[in-house]
Amino acid sequence: MSGVYVLGGYQSDFALNCQRQGKRIFDLFESTVLAGLESVQLDAAEIDVGHVGNFAAPLFTGQSHLGGFFGHVSSGMANLPASSHEAACASGSMALLAAMAEIEAGFYDTACVVGVELMRNVSGVEAANNLRAAAWVDKEWQDTDFVWPAAFSDMFAQYEQYYQLDKQYLAAISQKNYGNARLNPNAQSRQWQFAEDAFSESDELNPVVYGNIRRQDCGQVTDGAAVVFLASAKKAKEYASRHNLDFESIPRIKGWGHINAPMLLEEKLKYSQASNDESNAQKGYLFPHVNSLFQQTLKRAGLPSIGLIDGLEVHDCFNVTEYMILDHSGLLPPGQAWQAIEDGVTNVTGSLPINASGGLIGLGHPVGATGVRMLLDAYKQSSGTAGDYQIVDANNMMTFNLGGSTTSCVSFVLGR
Repeated sequence: MSGVYVLGGYQSDFALNCQRQGKRIFDLFESTVLAGLESVQLDAAEIDVGHVGNFAAPLFTGQSHLGGFFGHVSSGMANLPASSHEAACASGSMALLAAMAEIEAGFYDTACVVGVELMRNVSGVEAANNLRAAAWVDKEWQDTDFVWPAAFSDMFAQYEQYYQLDKQYLAAISQKNYGNARLNPNAQSRQWQFAEDAFSESDELNPVVYGNIRRQDCGQVTDGAAVVFLASAKKAKEYASRHNLDFESIPRIKGWGHINAPMLLEEKLKYSQASNDESNAQKGYLFPHVNSLFQQTLKRAGLPSIGLIDGLEVHDCFNVTEYMILDHSGLLPPGQAWQAIEDGVTNVTGSLPINASGGLIGLGHPVGATGVRMLLDAYKQSSGTAGDYQIVDANNMMTFNLGGSTTSCVSFVLGR
């Protein structure tokens, strides 16, 4: 890779409820881009291309064609070439991949990548129905309004069958992420309080949503946006000179990965069953393609193992999803990720902190914005600007963003 650099960005306050404040999706888009430009000290006219990650604005707001918003943010963007990208919860990462490819190809020197989603303007049942579109709508989970709790309940059932996973480790993930979110000034849950038994199997304090999934197992329905500014090496050097920065201190995207699996969960599990054949001396991965994505990303980054990653920002739409991603990282053999949780490895002070930001459970999950937000948090950690949730001596940070039941999977390694 010739080098794509991250100059910085901005995230909205994920505790914001746009409808209550009379704000629409353009207001969220505009305020985030303008605040990002101010934060990074770029002029709108310096931006060569725009990319937007969004999953379901047409369903939640009736609005499509979000790339057309750039020209209304600033006259400097009036004729900005722009496009929108959709891949369910991985939409933001797809926008990043497209912007990165254009810079790598030499088409542009500076890209503005926005992820945005407005989701709290409808009832919970309607929101759940809108999010059904990330699955195969007429083939999967037809018997429930709550598709994604059902899908990840099925994922837990697979872990329970193959590895006898104890739910105490999933509860520990939720507690960790809510605890991390308390230190993040943009986290949706930063002021939430929990009863002593809120993470237990109590039907009163932690009611069942569907199957194996209880309330505290879930990520949040969130209004939010995030923006990052990507630059070529040429632009990053000019930027560093203008702002009296050390060019080498600007984080760059060292590696990336992108894998798609078949839409249907049952089709994915056929590969899982093959890797878990009884003839194998050791059971394999639940989703072999997820482990392949880790290998692919680390290889492109020139890193021989996950042990050289200083922190992960991963897709904990449910706590079992974070567990699954950790289990496929290569840190431990398949099925043994619980050991890392028990030993405190994934805590902020551990050797592989996961979701120091609070993740989707604690920070929030505006679907189309999540991939961009993850890269922004990786930038903050790598540049030492994460504030109260800074990982000590963080450099190489990795993201893992997925859409659907691990259908679209994207990751980045960012570091100095």
